[in-house]
Formats: sequence, structure tokens, C-alpha cells
Amino acid sequence: MKKSSEPKYVPALGYHWLTPYYDAVVGTTTRERSFKQALIKQARFAPGQHVLDLASGTGTLAIWIKQHQPQANVTGVDGDPGILSLASRKAQKANVSVQFDHALSYSLPYSEGQFDRVMSSLFFHHLSWDNKERTAQELFRVLKPGAELHVADWGRADNTLMRGLFLFVQLLDGFKNTQDNVSGKLIALFEQAGFAEVTQRQTFSTIYGTMALYSAVKPS
Repeated sequence: MKKSSEPKYVPALGYHWLTPYYDAVVGTTTRERSFKQALIKQARFAPGQHVLDLASGTGTLAIWIKQHQPQANVTGVDGDPGILSLASRKAQKANVSVQFDHALSYSLPYSEGQFDRVMSSLFFHHLSWDNKERTAQELFRVLKPGAELHVADWGRADNTLMRGLFLFVQLLDGFKNTQDNVSGKLIALFEQAGFAEVTQRQTFSTIYGTMALYSAVKPS
């Protein structure tokens, strides 16, 4: 039997048994509400827009987007069926309608130019550089001309303290893939995929390092 060339899927927090604790960990260590609400404000959602939350995890961002703009069509996609089940239950409990799909970031089941906004939080640092490139290209494909990408993830450290704190994330998630983030390579990544107006919008200091918010536009 031919061995798969695809990397082994790594769930949230590294292990499936930790998935139920994901919300508590992220909420208490990353200033989640602050940076995700800032990302939502940054995206400027409008009624009728089609929004994709890439690597939606337990659905927090997708649910907050729907609550912020109830007339948007919100879809979350993630590679972990277990975490998608948690997300679906959370959406039902919050009484919001969000579609959750199972797929990998570099092989999305959506047509070209389907979305007005693509959102992503705390995901790109998990990927190898090759899969970062493949994912950025997929996001460019599924966005409409003139549509926008908005990303929150670990970025270049604002100071020595933030760089030191980020070592914990690197120990947990791997030095090679996380080095791309802390080296400030995400802007170049999105530009290489074809995006324009790629900008780091703001940063947040957390107990694990600097959280950066980015935006980019698919040229019309």
C-alpha cells in the first residue's frame, strides 16, 4: 500500500483528548474576546455577504460573526470532525445558523469566487511553509474579486518579553512552522498568493507572545 504523502492531522491543542478544554485554554491565555472582536470589527461585514471561517475549531469566531451580522451567510470549515461536532452544538445553543463543513485548508470544497470574506484565527502557525502556501492559494481562489482576507495569528514579537513568552508556543506547536510567524513572513505569504494591500493592522500582547491581525484584498 502506498504511504500517504500528506502530514498527519494534528487536532487543537495537539491531542484529541484535550479538545474539550480548547475554549477554556484559548479564552484564558490569548485575550480571545479582545482580538477576535477586533478582527470582526476590522472585517466590516455587510448583510448578505458570504463569510468563511477557516479552521473554525469550536465555532467561537463563526458564532460571533453571525451574532454581529445576522444577515451574513456564515460557514465554518475544519479538518477535525470531533471539534466540528462541538461547534455545531455551540451554534445551536447560541441559537444562530452557521454551516460547518469538514475539509482541509489546502483542499476546500468551495467554488471559485464564492466568498466575500475569509476569516482565520490561530491557524497558520500550525502549518508547514508548503501548506501555508497551498492554503493561501486556496483562500485566494475561493474569494471573489475585491473580497477580503482577515487573519489573526502569532506574529513578530513586539518586544523581548513577548519573544521569550512565545517559546512556549514553539515548544508545543513546533519550532519550524511557528518560526514563519514570529519572523513576520505571513505578509510575504499572502502577497505571493496574489493578494494586494496586505497589512498588519494591530497587535495584542498575551501571555504566550504577540498576537497580530492582518488584512488583505483579492484584486478586482
